[in-house]
Amino acid sequence: MKKDIHPNYVEITATCSCGNVIKTHSTVGHDLNLDVCGKCHPFFTGKQRVVDTGGRVERFNKRFSIPGSK
Repeated sequence: MKKDIHPNYVEITATCSCGNVIKTHSTVGHDLNLDVCGKCHPFFTGKQRVVDTGGRVERFNKRFSIPGSK
């Protein structure tokens, strides 16, 4: 195995926009600013909602349905 070809694996701090601070290890080499994390992302908080944009499902069914099948 070659020596001195791998980047340094150092401890960094990832700070989320909600204020959550996460200590982790990375080869990035500097602290990170995150937009979302596990404490504020809608999928993990349970505040996720499904949005039907303009009846797309009904429009698809109407367009590709077999005439006289209903």
